[in-house]
Order: sequence, then C-alpha cells, then structure tokens
Amino acid sequence: MDRLGPGLAMLALAVVLAGLMWLGWRGRLRRQSGIPAPRPVPADAGAERYRCSGQYIVTTTAGDWLDRVAAHGLGVRTGADAVVLDDGVAFDRSGASAVFIPREDLQDVGLASGMAGKFVEKDGLVVVGWLLGETAVETGFRPRYAEEKNALVAAIENVMGSAAGRAAGQGKSEQ
Repeated sequence: MDRLGPGLAMLALAVVLAGLMWLGWRGRLRRQSGIPAPRPVPADAGAERYRCSGQYIVTTTAGDWLDRVAAHGLGVRTGADAVVLDDGVAFDRSGASAVFIPREDLQDVGLASGMAGKFVEKDGLVVVGWLLGETAVETGFRPRYAEEKNALVAAIENVMGSAAGRAAGQGKSEQ
C-alpha cells in the first residue's frame, strides 16, 4: 500500500506528459496546415535507376534538422524503400503514403550524422533537400546497408544532373 501513492503519481505524470506531447503535435499540424501534400508517385515516372531498403527518418524544414514537418505524415519514422526513378525520387513507406520528389524539385543531396531524434555514425544518413510547394525541406533516409548510401547519393545526383542538363538544353533551344 505504501507504493500505491507514488505509483499513481507517476502514472498521472505520464498521462499529463503524453497529453502535452499530443497537444504540441496537434499545434504543429495546425501551424503547418499550409504546406502542400507531396505529389503521388506518377504511373509513368520512368525507369527505376536504383532501389534500396532502409528507414525513412523524417522530413524537416531546410536548415533546421529539429523542425519536423508533421503535416501529411512526413514527420513519422517508418521502414521504407528509396527508389530513384527517371523523373524523381520516391520513398515507398511502410504503413504510410509514399513520398515522391519530382526531379525538378530536387535541390541537393548529401550525407549527415543525424536529424530530428535520429543520430547515427558520421555520414550515416542520406539527406535529400527539395521543394515542397514553396517550402524548402530536407528528408532523411538511412539505408539498411552502409555500402548503399554512396550509391543512393550518386543515383540521386545523376537524376539531378539530368534535370540540369534538360533545363540547360531547353534554354539553348529557346534562344
């Protein structure tokens, strides 16, 4: 009986903290309501250039690796496949809708050690910078096997390069 009081106090504290976290997440969703949903993966997105499985970490606002984008489920960590296609990059997430980044929205790609609650060894995450409507965001992905991260970065850079080449070619043809 002597332990019942402290046990109930700890349970009450846990319930209050869970409620505060829920209110915070709901407030974040409300603040981010203007962020558009990612486009669905088009049926004609081109040939698959590279695929690897791993973990979709999170999408954050660009430059602030702690500011999760909660809207549209982008702030939820889940297992996923990263798929590099001719027309962009898709993260095929388990239990959540796929995130598709069209080639023209890709800004940069690189390696990092962590973002929004997931920290790993040096350069253990692939981070893709892109535009979601008018909002610059970054999406983190951790390949299952370390040797896949450089191949994934190279495949995304290749798609980005082909987009730059097409844009340059379009500019020349208009002159």
